[in-house]
Amino acid sequence: MVDPSLAFTAIAEAPESTRTGLEPLLGGSLRQKAVWVDEAVCIGCRYCAHVAVNTFVVEPDWGRSRAIRQDGDSTALIQEAIDTCPVDCIHWVPYEQLPELEQQLAGQEILPLGVPTPARLKRTLPRRDAG
Repeated sequence: MVDPSLAFTAIAEAPESTRTGLEPLLGGSLRQKAVWVDEAVCIGCRYCAHVAVNTFVVEPDWGRSRAIRQDGDSTALIQEAIDTCPVDCIHWVPYEQLPELEQQLAGQEILPLGVPTPARLKRTLPRRDAG
């Protein structure tokens, strides 16, 4: 199971040659916003996880996308993933909003996608007699 708090604490270890000092976590100006997935709206299509593989993952227990690294992919690649989302559940938000959004998400009741619930039990059709 992927720990959702990783989206707020994971820091990429970039090679020395790619570090500029402008990374947002260092107060730089490369990216002023963070990427956020509204999991209550997500339908688990996996488009974002296929486009920006180092930023998004589909959480296996809930079947919904989650941003696991803010610095996993380029801004252009993340924007492409946002643009492919059929339900518009991925947003750029200020970094300062992430803890508040995480708290809101923790308070929501979200059912797993693709798992039968008591209200959606599997319907079985009657069998025809072979005789």
